[in-house]
Amino acid sequence: MRVLIVEDAADMAEAVRGHLHRAGMTCDVAGTVAAAEDHLAVTTYDALVLDIHLPDRTGTELLRDLRARGLRVPVLMLTALFSVDDRVSALDHGADDYLVKPFDHRELEARLRALIRRNAAQKGEELKLGRLSWNPATLGARVDDERIDLTRRETVLLGLLIRNAGRTMSKERLYEGLFSFSDTDVGLNAIELYIARLRKKLAGSGVAIETRRGLGYRMDTDG
Repeated sequence: MRVLIVEDAADMAEAVRGHLHRAGMTCDVAGTVAAAEDHLAVTTYDALVLDIHLPDRTGTELLRDLRARGLRVPVLMLTALFSVDDRVSALDHGADDYLVKPFDHRELEARLRALIRRNAAQKGEELKLGRLSWNPATLGARVDDERIDLTRRETVLLGLLIRNAGRTMSKERLYEGLFSFSDTDVGLNAIELYIARLRKKLAGSGVAIETRRGLGYRMDTDG
């Protein structure tokens, strides 16, 4: 799961990022609406954590623009205000949930997971390829009725590949899905390692991950 945190208070943003990272989420941080737009232009997110008050524009204005463009990514608003009008305005502009500062990081995590599960379930049910099944709501994978033990990044990688079964995914696109902009110590070749691990765990599933030299990787039924 990849989350964009739009919050100008650097200490709070890093605290949230650290907690969500330990909970298994990949997080990017933007301190302004302009920076958030830059992130959104090149990256697909599973959810946004969006502060209302930002230096250049309000989070509510960004939310309104995103919804006007048809972007339905789940958005959890953060506000230091207790005004019912402000909360109603955020919800009216398309926010999915909100939290009032200060908040417990565990509650933020729980609410985000609920929003992401709901959004995944709305996008469709379990995806199947060969004997392999992947559930976007639970992020669980099975071969027939046997659950596959996957790490967080292996699960994300499987989701990227199975959603695009039959199509070639570039290393760069897979890297974008697995790592945040802050993971500067992780090179592009890390994708090869995760592909190798995933191939080993999918052995006998009726599914193969094909290397397309110079192009990327493609998942499809074996044979």
